[in-house]
Amino acid sequence: MAYSSATRNVVKLAAAWAVILAAGICSIVYFHDLRAAVGLTLAAEDGDGTPAKTREPAPIRASPSSSGSTVQIRAGSNGHFHTTAQVNGRPVEVMVDTGASLVALTWDDARDIGLFLRDGDFRHKVSTANGQARVASVTLDSIAIGDITVRDVRAVVLEPGKLATTLLGMTFLSELSRAEMSRGLLILQQ
Repeated sequence: MAYSSATRNVVKLAAAWAVILAAGICSIVYFHDLRAAVGLTLAAEDGDGTPAKTREPAPIRASPSSSGSTVQIRAGSNGHFHTTAQVNGRPVEVMVDTGASLVALTWDDARDIGLFLRDGDFRHKVSTANGQARVASVTLDSIAIGDITVRDVRAVVLEPGKLATTLLGMTFLSELSRAEMSRGLLILQQ
């Protein structure tokens, strides 16, 4: 049975919100377990031991100021804030989500930045629109958008096929001095 693109978009949006809700519940229920879990520290390299080459992320404006670096991201037509973040020095398309407790990486994005997880690393369960999913706790070396960089970011990776887009949640955003929405813009300041 074929579904229209609008139906597929609604299902994807519902799945994303279910993951956000599940990540929030998981972080509350399993707070002590997640905190105690040994995270993996990642270093991005090109394979020859040199730091990975990066490309400039896509915020609409980044500017240093006396009070810190500021990045502005314009909302997409669906009202969500999508941009490219440098995760451990590698470009990753993310959706900035103030409702997500944690940064939540797709399995593919985790693999692309050099994180290779074993089945045993997925120790915690969350409920999503696609059913139950397992997550692995990790610690990322850094996440950067424009001139803003946050180091040692707690995150989770969902098992393959359970998350469509990497979510940039509060374990990144809470480290900033400002995260504010105004007239279709998300303003981030460090």
